[in-house]
Amino acid sequence: MSAMPQVMQEHMAEPVALPVQSRGLVREWRLASWTVRASALCLIVFYLLAAASPFFAPYDDTYQNRAMPDCPPMRAHITAPSDWSEGFFYTHPMRMVDPVERNYAPDLSRRTYIHLLSHGHLFTTDSPKDPFYLMGSDGLGRDLYSRIVFGSRVSMLVGLIGVAISFSLGITVGALSGYMGGLVDNLIMRWSEIEMSLPSFYFLLALAAIIPAGMSTTETFFMIIAIMSFISWAGFARIIRGMAASVRSRPYVEAARALGASRWRIITRHVIPSVLGYAIVAATLSIPGFILGESALSLLGLGIQEPAASWGNLLAQAQDVQNLARYPWILIPGLFIFLAVMSFNFLGDHLRDRLDPSNAR
Repeated sequence: MSAMPQVMQEHMAEPVALPVQSRGLVREWRLASWTVRASALCLIVFYLLAAASPFFAPYDDTYQNRAMPDCPPMRAHITAPSDWSEGFFYTHPMRMVDPVERNYAPDLSRRTYIHLLSHGHLFTTDSPKDPFYLMGSDGLGRDLYSRIVFGSRVSMLVGLIGVAISFSLGITVGALSGYMGGLVDNLIMRWSEIEMSLPSFYFLLALAAIIPAGMSTTETFFMIIAIMSFISWAGFARIIRGMAASVRSRPYVEAARALGASRWRIITRHVIPSVLGYAIVAATLSIPGFILGESALSLLGLGIQEPAASWGNLLAQAQDVQNLARYPWILIPGLFIFLAVMSFNFLGDHLRDRLDPSNAR
């Protein structure tokens, strides 16, 4: 009986073994620089906003409070412990003192309590007519923060879906071209060179301009992704083609061919896996291009249209210099675009250093 506690103590003293995948992630996290860690956390936050937009947004993104257009961001105050039953935070409602210049002043005689985890939202107020504008409102009195949160679903997903389509096409076509050679290789490469010779942004504008005006937001979203994927696959396929051509003469590929493996099996089992390391890095570095492309189209009125929100069309009001001088908070969606683009760039550089043998340290 006396030996039992000692045995239990020995087992309790042993460290808990983590799965191999968890140990790998922990090791990569420790090796990453602070910029890569901050980028990963930033992207996680953005995709959480996109996945659970109704929870993180305090109000509906299309609700218009016409009494409070272009309202500046409002300050939150901590409630005294005696009033915690009303809420832990409160703000003073804003009232318009100059309707022409749209100047506001806080009404210090009143309080609007901010409720946490209430009515299915992370934070909200009793009514959208008595709001808390964390990042101000736009020209129609819509909560800018709520529109940024709902807009993340478009701006963050367009990169993932677009890269998935264009790089799947590029890998398949490039690997087929590099392995087959001959006439197939010449036809595919000449077609990709024609696409690469076109000025991509102006070609994108021309294709986006023919999108019918009556299409729904969802149809417009997928049409933009299809157009951007059609433009971006050619350059990637050309690089994959060169890598696949070099893999074609390697011993393990020749051994598979000698054993009677079909061309499709060799391409899918040997050629494509050999270029996946480069593909992952290139895909990560290409996502910002899709985000910026969608933002540019929406900013110019050729992408996601009102009342739907994307980070690009939220910047439309900032095109007016007078609006920008009076209401500088309308540039906040541009900050989200900047953070998303830089995060993907830092993460892509890190993956390139870790996965590309030519950059191994």
